[in-house]
Amino acid sequence: MLTAATLTRVVGAALEEDAPWGDLTSTTLLPADATATADLVARESGVFSGGEVFAAAFALTDASITVDQHVGDGDHFVPGDVLASVSGPARGILTAERVALNFVQRMSGIATLTAAYVAAVEGTQARIVDTRKTTPGLRAFERHAVLSGGGRNHRYSLSDAVMAKDNHLAVIARSGADLATALRDALSRLPHTVHVVVEVDRLDQIPSVLDGGAHTVLLDNFSLEDLRAGVALIGGRATTEASGGVDLDTVGDIARTGVDVISVGALTHSARALDLGLDMRIS
Repeated sequence: MLTAATLTRVVGAALEEDAPWGDLTSTTLLPADATATADLVARESGVFSGGEVFAAAFALTDASITVDQHVGDGDHFVPGDVLASVSGPARGILTAERVALNFVQRMSGIATLTAAYVAAVEGTQARIVDTRKTTPGLRAFERHAVLSGGGRNHRYSLSDAVMAKDNHLAVIARSGADLATALRDALSRLPHTVHVVVEVDRLDQIPSVLDGGAHTVLLDNFSLEDLRAGVALIGGRATTEASGGVDLDTVGDIARTGVDVISVGALTHSARALDLGLDMRIS
């Protein structure tokens, strides 16, 4: 969630990283009273995300800089569209420029890729969701971008849900415990609000997971045939989630197997930054 505290902390850290002792170029070459207006211009088509982040980079650099947003997060744009305008002291605008662009290019790239996945499953019941495969420190921004593209968010962190994956199951099996019993024991100790997800990679694992009371069964790297069989076997007793081997060429077929959720790590770990530029006019 993009709270004011998150914006200040993350954007502030990026600005400090980029100009730890100030912007040497702007402060030595530009007059202190020089002002400028700059337009955020699209060089390619996409879906916008990161308007608040873009504005925060300038506000945290110089509170007298104003940013006018011409599009909102989730809006589509084409080359040549002016997405925002920035006005104020030229030194501050140039100091914040790179950080502001880095964030909005990255977030708009994620939103654009997410929108392509969402379009690919249109007409099915499947929801496209992200994963924890995010850039360290930027999870709130990247997950916001997924929402801008029409996707949904998975658990935010390890603290938000029980999600037993292959390595967890291996430890349980090595200890000699029965999976269904381990799940029932965990549920007996958890608040009723906690969601429990269990990953399986074989159809024969599903009965134990259902017997243990899991809320979601994550079908990992299943063939299309096995996905259909898994959905039928679960029969609505739990939410079905597919993961692994998901790309824009396969996601439509995966969705048509009847799964409820498709988690896609590529939304955040493989999105390309969009080409957006800041065109300045000195006044």
